[in-house]
Amino acid sequence: MASHKIAVIPGDGIGNEVVPEGLRVLEAVGRKFGFDFQWTHFDWNCERYAKTGSMMPNDGLDQLRQFEAIFLGAVGYPGVPDHISLWGLLIPIRRTFKQYINLRPVRLLPGVRTPLADRGPKDIDMVIVRENNEGEYSSIGGRMYGDTPEEATVQLAWFSRKGVDRVVRFAFELARKRRGHVTSATKSNGIVYTMPYWDERFDTMAREYPDVKTAQYHIDILAAHFVQHPDWFDVVVGSNLFADILSDLGAAVAGSIGIAPAANINPEREFPSLFEPVHGSAPDIAGKGIANPVAQIWTAALLLDHLGHPEAAQHVVSTIERVVAEGVSVTRDLGGKASTAEAGRAIVDAL
Repeated sequence: MASHKIAVIPGDGIGNEVVPEGLRVLEAVGRKFGFDFQWTHFDWNCERYAKTGSMMPNDGLDQLRQFEAIFLGAVGYPGVPDHISLWGLLIPIRRTFKQYINLRPVRLLPGVRTPLADRGPKDIDMVIVRENNEGEYSSIGGRMYGDTPEEATVQLAWFSRKGVDRVVRFAFELARKRRGHVTSATKSNGIVYTMPYWDERFDTMAREYPDVKTAQYHIDILAAHFVQHPDWFDVVVGSNLFADILSDLGAAVAGSIGIAPAANINPEREFPSLFEPVHGSAPDIAGKGIANPVAQIWTAALLLDHLGHPEAAQHVVSTIERVVAEGVSVTRDLGGKASTAEAGRAIVDAL
């Protein structure tokens, strides 16, 4: 029997409530398909930062290297600035382990209401591929003349040929497995160097995939098209900043950020990949037992696919669809009254 070593980081807020539901689903589907897991839990979060001054120990990354993957809930909590929590845990993991692909499926599930009028599940089914290691989220920059009228900051956006090409190629390869269409998010009419370069690399890559149809939109009108014409999109590829924003917009279009999964992938498998839902720690509802576990459970399906269990992954997604469509055991963001544990238990039982 295959056994997978997985690092578990519940993190902050509702991460501590939804991660256990994801683990229960993984264990249940493992029993059904003939594999199991060895979990190692880490209490790396904002509470740890408040006590020790660091989100994880100095050798935290070395501890994580031994695992096949990392299953994370959410990071961030009031009292600890977001840039501290993010750059103290998630960003080092993503970059040290070369998780340069951030994969975020966006689908309207049967039974979920979208805020868009006259749209159904056939209209909203796309995958956002986000460049995850460079772009606008570089650590190159600084601040000068602090606390004076001349105070100024500089932030450098970094786009390398290697970094752009590998994420764009991943998007084209993914499109070949889906509906054969890639949309590029850009802003080359206003950002004079990096975005025209992104466009050039996208056009160059497109010539290697004559069977894949393409479209390119500036980010402002692309956001409008997400709302007005979500059926236009299959695979959407964008820089770190643009695709980050689009994935939250996509989750809203699909009815709830509480169902949106994500994966931070090192495609070469040189390092562990990290699986986390799109949503944050939601401190406003943390501890109430009402958070939607579907995003974490769908994220578990992405983990299964990465581990080489595509049938098990599809079984989890199909089960989510069935339970959500029934509408009996769903949380309040989907119009139900179920608790986090009740919603998770319904999916486990339906497996």
